[in-house]
Amino acid sequence: MKTNLVMTIEQATNLSALTLAYVGDAVQTLFVRQTLATAHDMKPENLHRLAVKVENCSHQASVADKVEQTLTQQEMAIYHRGRNAKSAHSPKNGTVGDYRKATGFEAVLGWLYLTGQEERLYQLLGELNVD
Repeated sequence: MKTNLVMTIEQATNLSALTLAYVGDAVQTLFVRQTLATAHDMKPENLHRLAVKVENCSHQASVADKVEQTLTQQEMAIYHRGRNAKSAHSPKNGTVGDYRKATGFEAVLGWLYLTGQEERLYQLLGELNVD
């Protein structure tokens, strides 16, 4: 998932938390789909069923809880901004608390991606335990 569109830390930090989460959601989705597609030879609808188990706010919130203590100071600041951002969306499946934690986690993923911090990005994505 290499990008040539690397932003400076300052540029990425100046984006809104929901914009970072928007990018992070896309990065996570691509990672999950790529991982599942290379691990399983099955129909897309079955791959989708597996992906939904990983890409829901409850699972993301549990991963956020798990990695929170490992976040750097900058990552924690991004996580808090994402978690505390006021979104027009409400969770389809899960609690508001889980949805906010998931948004914070996605914001960190988006920030890492946009700043080209691939090693750390893959470290956190690995905590999703896609199988």
